[in-house]
Amino acid sequence: MRKLTTDDIKDLRAYERERDDFRRSVIEQKRRRRVVLGDFLSLTFENTDTMRFQVQEMARAERMLTDEQIRHEVDTYNQLIPDPGELSGTLFVELTSKEALQEWLPKLVGIQRSVSFWLPDGSRVAGEPQEEDEARLTREETTASVHFVKFRFTPEQAAAFARGPAQLVLDHPEYHAVVELSEEQREELAGDLADVEA
Repeated sequence: MRKLTTDDIKDLRAYERERDDFRRSVIEQKRRRRVVLGDFLSLTFENTDTMRFQVQEMARAERMLTDEQIRHEVDTYNQLIPDPGELSGTLFVELTSKEALQEWLPKLVGIQRSVSFWLPDGSRVAGEPQEEDEARLTREETTASVHFVKFRFTPEQAAAFARGPAQLVLDHPEYHAVVELSEEQREELAGDLADVEA
């Protein structure tokens, strides 16, 4: 899958002209790429478009005008674009009240290491937290509400995933969820695994 360059990021005026259409397109992609895990967790799988949207929106909100500012954001978000044979996702704890966050974030320490794909050939592909975020976000007493996770597939596992069915399993001492991907979700993500950088 292609990584972003600074040339992919439009200046503010050019982005405003395309923003509504691009935003609709990314929202539709995210609908297909989001897997709800139980009552309040979800995993959204990223690609070049979803990360371009993040950088464009960041540049818009913070009025970034220099190539250096944009380059920093591109370098940061490129880490979340999967390499060949990978899926890359953002794991969200979707709690909004202060009380719920105070109750659950301490219980969910290690949640980013508790998610995996179970495939029809009997193999499992465990999620691996992004090292940089693991160091920055991990605490012994509490966790963050956002984590970045990569899944590295062998060619055989990618083929098994494409044939389906595939389950996404979250197995944490305080939180369990098992979700079979819909055909639409699995086909979308199988496209990522089959994608060869042009």
